[in-house]
Amino acid sequence: MANNSYSGVKNSTANQHGDFGCSLKDLRSLMELRGVEAIGKIGESYGDVQGLCTRLKTSPVDGLSGQPADIEKRKEVFGQNLIPPKKPKTFLQLVWEALQDVTLIILEVAAIVSLGLSFYRPPDAEREHCGSAAGGVEDDGEAEAGWIEGAAILLSVVCVVLVTAFNDWSKEKQFRGLQSRIEQEQKFAVVRGGQVIQIPVAEIVVGDVAQIKYGDLLPSDGILIQGNDLKIDESSLTGESDHVKKTLDRDPMLLSGTHVMEGSGKMLVTAVGENSQTGIIFALLGASEEDDDDEEEKEAKKKEKKEKKKQDGAAENRKKAKAADGAAMEMQPLNSDEVDIDEKRKSNLKEKKEKSVLQGKLTKLAVQIGKAGLVMSAITVIILVVLFVVDTFWVQGLPWHKDCTPIYIQFFVKFFIIGVTVLVVAVPEGLPLAVTISLAYSVKKMMKDNNLVRHLDACETMGNATAICSDKTGTLTMNRMTVVQAYVADKHYRNVPDAQLISAAIMDILVLGISVNSAYTTNIMSPEKEGGLPRQVGNKTECALLGFANDLKRDYQAIRNEIPEEKLYKVYTFNSCRKSMSTVLKNADGSFRMFSKGASEILLKKCSKLLTASGETKVFRPRDREDMVKKVIEPMASEGLRTICLAYRDFPVSEAEPDWDQENDILTSLTCVCVVGIEDPVRPEVPDAIKKCQRAGITVRMVTGDNINTARAIASKCGILQPGDEFLCMEGKEFNRRIRNEKGEIEQERIDKIWPKLRVLARSSPTDKHTLVKGIIDSTVLEQRQVVAVTGDGTNDGPALKKADVGFAMGIAGTDVAKEASDIILTDDNFSSIVKAVMWGRNVYDSISKFLQFQLTVNVVAVIVAFTGACITQDSPLKAVQMLWVNLIMDTFASLALATEPPTESLLLRKPYGRNKPLISRTMMKNILGHGVYQLILIFTLLFVGEQIFDIDSGRYAPLHSPPSEHYTIIFNTFVLLQLFNEINARKIHGERNVFDGIFNNLIFCSIVFGTFIIQIVIVQWGGKPFSCVGLSIDQWLWCTFLGFSSLLWGQLISSIPTKSLRFLKSAGHGTQRQEIPDEELEDMEEMEEIDHAERELRRGQILWFRGLNRIQTQIRVVNAFRSSLSPYEGLEKPESRSSIHNFMTHPEFRIEDSEPSIPLIDDTDAEDDAPTKRNSASPRNVTPTPPSPSLSPTPSPNQNNNAVESGGNNHLYVEGNKAAGTPSAPGSPLHSLETSL
Repeated sequence: MANNSYSGVKNSTANQHGDFGCSLKDLRSLMELRGVEAIGKIGESYGDVQGLCTRLKTSPVDGLSGQPADIEKRKEVFGQNLIPPKKPKTFLQLVWEALQDVTLIILEVAAIVSLGLSFYRPPDAEREHCGSAAGGVEDDGEAEAGWIEGAAILLSVVCVVLVTAFNDWSKEKQFRGLQSRIEQEQKFAVVRGGQVIQIPVAEIVVGDVAQIKYGDLLPSDGILIQGNDLKIDESSLTGESDHVKKTLDRDPMLLSGTHVMEGSGKMLVTAVGENSQTGIIFALLGASEEDDDDEEEKEAKKKEKKEKKKQDGAAENRKKAKAADGAAMEMQPLNSDEVDIDEKRKSNLKEKKEKSVLQGKLTKLAVQIGKAGLVMSAITVIILVVLFVVDTFWVQGLPWHKDCTPIYIQFFVKFFIIGVTVLVVAVPEGLPLAVTISLAYSVKKMMKDNNLVRHLDACETMGNATAICSDKTGTLTMNRMTVVQAYVADKHYRNVPDAQLISAAIMDILVLGISVNSAYTTNIMSPEKEGGLPRQVGNKTECALLGFANDLKRDYQAIRNEIPEEKLYKVYTFNSCRKSMSTVLKNADGSFRMFSKGASEILLKKCSKLLTASGETKVFRPRDREDMVKKVIEPMASEGLRTICLAYRDFPVSEAEPDWDQENDILTSLTCVCVVGIEDPVRPEVPDAIKKCQRAGITVRMVTGDNINTARAIASKCGILQPGDEFLCMEGKEFNRRIRNEKGEIEQERIDKIWPKLRVLARSSPTDKHTLVKGIIDSTVLEQRQVVAVTGDGTNDGPALKKADVGFAMGIAGTDVAKEASDIILTDDNFSSIVKAVMWGRNVYDSISKFLQFQLTVNVVAVIVAFTGACITQDSPLKAVQMLWVNLIMDTFASLALATEPPTESLLLRKPYGRNKPLISRTMMKNILGHGVYQLILIFTLLFVGEQIFDIDSGRYAPLHSPPSEHYTIIFNTFVLLQLFNEINARKIHGERNVFDGIFNNLIFCSIVFGTFIIQIVIVQWGGKPFSCVGLSIDQWLWCTFLGFSSLLWGQLISSIPTKSLRFLKSAGHGTQRQEIPDEELEDMEEMEEIDHAERELRRGQILWFRGLNRIQTQIRVVNAFRSSLSPYEGLEKPESRSSIHNFMTHPEFRIEDSEPSIPLIDDTDAEDDAPTKRNSASPRNVTPTPPSPSLSPTPSPNQNNNAVESGGNNHLYVEGNKAAGTPSAPGSPLHSLETSL
């Protein structure tokens, strides 16, 4: 497999093989080995990693020279670090997709039939027999023009299709732009010419020496040169959730797309782009057709990994493994933009979410409106046909002439076209368009507000947010840390002490500890501008300490040069469990010294001595520690400082070398050197932003790993805690104690007692953050489900970011893993950008509502006019082509105009809408009905008495192919102008008076309204026959415009009526609430990419029927089981205490614990809603796979899954039985009663 489809690259290697000591093929085959095999191969072929570096002409210390010629050559021989993108859909493909719309197809067919018939001319003599309707007003010229209507319909269909295709195309283009923007943001640290520089991921070449650290997503394959405590999460490639330890002597192979979970190190890049493990998988994905994707991919896996993929019990993992081993999503830095939206959804089943709240509501609404439109159009056609037949053959009493058949058919086609146009106007196909435009526009604009949106729907969800759980460091504070207080040698200095005040002995230990016991990637650089602050690179806490060393007039860089990273004997890197970092140095005499730094209250517990002013040590007892906490640490913390303790320990030669893996024995009896207070000032704009959030009904909570006093002080500065409020500040330990029951399980009721009042969670671990977020989301205390946004920057924040409704990752301080898990990246790490996101989210929601208000008014009026007009005058006052034009204005143009309104601060003055708020509020309903009634009165007045008012000929009852009339032109013109002015009314949906407020801020709106008006003038004056229009006089134009303008005045009248007094108004367009969709449907929906409400309505009938059948079967079976007296209940309760099958099934004793991998939970099947996964955990030998049932066929055999729709080819359903698959289990066994269909 390693050799297919790369012939082009290989030929280039052949002639240049002499330049490098190994070829692309050698390196590819090397990277397919793991662990011991790989070490063996490196030893046999190259001697060691050093030998491989020499062959690749690079240095493990200084890296590549960085000369452009060398870099280019490497790209030529070994390839570039990018995977060629999948081709975007061409414009023609998008046109073809737009043509698939059913209503358009119906229209096309009708138009073609109409065209064909218009060329048929029956002999003149016969025409009189065909009834008065066919009567000959037409002179020859008119008759010739019969084809125009058909052609005009076809032409307008073409317009609609082109506009739709263009919108799709620009949407796709925007998405790709976004993708490439995300990729450009991605930089990686490599050593070139002895300097550490950050370069874009795509610029990495084979032979580069890359520095890797905690939180990185590896951009290419490589071999470890030097590592400290390095642990990698390879689940994205192997499906194994355990972190893999990487060491030079055990397993030095690092693979692209995997995450660094702990530690740091350097790696030699050996494969990039298409030749890396990720690239190979992508190449296979690209090569295979979608149908056989799965098999191909598994083949790839087998060859790639040479290790069997174990199915881990953890549910997370099972999902990952299923999602094509998650590969596609995890490797975003590489996968440039070839993963377009759909592809991304395919490759990334993990991301399956329900359609966003808004899309759910809209789809449901569109389906309802569409159904109503369909009924109306069908009735219209039937009435027209019946009236025509009755009039011609009964009233006029004419026989059916063979020669007249084409004329009659022409009438029927005309009626059919009218029906279809009613349908076209009724179906709001502009809704999805409006959502897309609105979201795409917002996303583009949010870029400017430092929000890089990765998932479109996150933008709209943010508008509903009710809670934000924010980090402290970097989000609320500036993430620019400086040491401002210190406790050294028994003395507390309120400012950084002068170097003379500290004895040389203490100073040496202190500065040496600071210099070596921090990541060597962390540095203080000279300021960018003259007189500016020095630049901090790397971990900000370590920067503060290095800055402290500089303040003490010592040069940390000199010490680092003396003790390079390779000479460090052992490093325990910082992680969230240790909350400390330690580095061991081996001295010349064979003794060891370990330096540690970490959270003061944690590290002080491990100290048994304290350095005094003279440089001697004295005993440090628990009593002394309590004194120190009270007198030093708490005062520092209450001023909002982070406290860090610095300590060391000596291991003398006399003792044997300790076992470095026994961390607990190593990290004790330390000697405390000093405690420093580090200030991280609050960002100046944060208090104001938090005030805005609170006013907008959003609760801000701070979740931090810091000391509780520090957290409380910062929270007060930010305004999260107000003086006099009774709110909770809590530490992670206390939080865990209060939410768990005696057995140590988390209980939702307990979380519900805490979270509404909780404002600060300090010393929290990543799991606490995840638990809190999950607890708030699952809570049912308030009537509205909480929508939670979370900010995070560390790798450990990944789970919480994924769980939250919207995850914000930090663009500057954030690790790649956090960015992967997030929905929006804050490019400036600033809390106030989150407030902007809220504003944009609410704006999207309002834009859609504005559009709906406008759209529905037009829909109601157009459909009723066409319907009643057709029934009374046998001809729609608005012709097919005119309807299509109206459809174009109100759908496409209006969605552009109303969906691009810029947000205003006033959006933050109201509470969030919540997930279940209807799209159409009662105020909007009032506007829709009010304007609808007014427009109908105007149009019908014009239709029935218009000819008298304007003193013109009546256009009613015109025969087939008659020329257009002034009468109907005035109706059409007035109708369009009413819509144009009503579009201005639609800009306000909360009953505001001033509809012109801020209208000139939105140029798109102004230009669209103005442009539509110009086109309308052209259509009316020069549209002629195709548009069924006649030129109007100035007077008539002025009257039409005045009537249109009157809708603005009428709008003022409507907004004067208080909505409360109109009791009869109902709101519409409610969201699908969670509980409305039964579990088993939801699970089945996982199958589909998104929940399609239209489809759901159709399937619900079937599902109810099967469920009913199932329940009866289940109950009969359970009754039989209990009736049998043989059953020893084996520790179960007596059957009487279970009142019904439902309680029986959901009882906790039958919970499957994740720890039992023998029974895969059914993930993607249509499971019985009362007991999706709760079964008795049988011993493995009782678990017998049943063949997956191919369809929804209720089979009576008790051991079959009745209601299972098999999803993938590879997840089998397991049902417990006592014997082999076919045989029913003994009726007496308790297992038998549990064989309810899943």
